[in-house]
Amino acid sequence: MTRYETGLAMLAKVDGSVGEKVIESLKDIAPDFGRYLVECFGDIYSRPGLDLKSREIAVVAALTALGTAGPQLRVHLHAALNVGCTREEIVEVIMQMSAYAGFPAALNGLFAAKEVFAERLADGRG
Repeated sequence: MTRYETGLAMLAKVDGSVGEKVIESLKDIAPDFGRYLVECFGDIYSRPGLDLKSREIAVVAALTALGTAGPQLRVHLHAALNVGCTREEIVEVIMQMSAYAGFPAALNGLFAAKEVFAERLADGRG
């Protein structure tokens, strides 16, 4: 399997259609970046040492702490739910970031989570 094929498989498993939309949105401006993103995603997410749930907890924490990555945080909130994180775990991870990244970053993360939870309820993914 090529790096790209591995990346696509991992992207489908973790992010589902949300990840595919990100890659699709790059086709008209930077298709090479989309390919690079898929390959790097596969390289990282297929490594041994952490399960997918642990990886997504780390990503949600990091994106929350950045405070400037709302769209990417929403993608990874979906991914976290896809790989078995509960809403309660996600909320706790985001709240934990208030001590390290500040209350504004944690608030933004909680509002992003609220949007994702509502979106999933509306489309039947709970």
